[in-house]
Amino acid sequence: MVRSDVVIIGAGIVGLATAYRLLERFPKAVITVLDKEREIAQHQTGHNSGVLHTGIYYKPGTMRAINAREGKLLLEQFCDQHDIPYERCGKVIVATQEAELPQLDKLFERAMANGVRAEKITAERLREIEPYASGVAALHVPEAGIIDYRQVCDKMAEVIREKGNTILTSARVYGMYRDGNHMVVETTRGPVEGKTVINCGGLQSDRLTWLSGQMPPAQIVPFRGEYFELKPSAHKLCRGLIYPVPDPNFPFLGVHLTRMIHGGVECGPNAVLAFSREGYHKTSFNPYDLFETLTYRGFLLLMLRNWDEGLRELWRSLSKKAFVTALQKLVPDIKSDDLIPAPAGVRAQALLPTGELADDFLIQERDLVVNVCNAPSPAATASLKIGDFVVDQIANRLAS
Repeated sequence: MVRSDVVIIGAGIVGLATAYRLLERFPKAVITVLDKEREIAQHQTGHNSGVLHTGIYYKPGTMRAINAREGKLLLEQFCDQHDIPYERCGKVIVATQEAELPQLDKLFERAMANGVRAEKITAERLREIEPYASGVAALHVPEAGIIDYRQVCDKMAEVIREKGNTILTSARVYGMYRDGNHMVVETTRGPVEGKTVINCGGLQSDRLTWLSGQMPPAQIVPFRGEYFELKPSAHKLCRGLIYPVPDPNFPFLGVHLTRMIHGGVECGPNAVLAFSREGYHKTSFNPYDLFETLTYRGFLLLMLRNWDEGLRELWRSLSKKAFVTALQKLVPDIKSDDLIPAPAGVRAQALLPTGELADDFLIQERDLVVNVCNAPSPAATASLKIGDFVVDQIANRLAS
């Protein structure tokens, strides 16, 4: 049996950042990080578009808003310390028609409330910042940036191992039980014991919560984010980040353009229901995952309220022309020939039984287990701050 002070399930950026912050505060702690894959950061983190978020979208006072601001600063300090490249390339949020101006004003108010530096700009100023973008007005958010989150995870893992701790891969968790003052986590590589268990399982977080003996407040429903990339000849069409004004009645941001830290421009995502929790391809299918989704009351209520937009997302998934048309609202010069398919990601969308999105972090602690039940965007940006919050939950146990 592997014995530890803390067992962390999930070697994505939230799990690794939690281990990293824990070791900063408790350098003598013994940590084991578990992941079912052969390598770290293979799911949401590894398929992330690499945006450093500022917190402009989130309701003031929520964990998402607070953690985005403070977490971004912590992450930038981490990158400076370890020579990891990032860039504050800036973002424009573009109103493509007059009807979107009131929502743009609301975003500006949120930016001010959340302490995000943002500026209302005219169509002329927009063209100075993004010469190929088209809109009637926009918000310019100069602090928004780009980064490679896999590179961040690699460095975190390196530091964790250098301090004598273990990251155990190919270790799928299939059971958990209490044994006296410890929890035993059963894995495909043998049992691992810890005084405390932290579930950072992302796409599997609700199932791991059940295994821990707690009831998850929401169920994970997977949505595949489908992307294209611009061909090199079309890279000039986007200098930084070009986003639409989000529809307040729909849970996703809509297709946008993102310059990547290692070069290239990503376009998307289109959001469609994935038929598998790890369904990165249109042909991916897991009958258990799909049955669980289609029989969940929260999903059925969500679809009932958003069926029209859901059909539009599905049509953009099936039709490249429809996808291009959506992009052309932001950048009219984009042509179908400019786009080549890019790898997709899967978003672990936590849905409440009421059909409402769990739109903030959900972290619940009971007995010897902390379950990170929902860590939506900007979880990667805010990962170190989330780690601080989780460590606060277990600090008394480690200090004793």
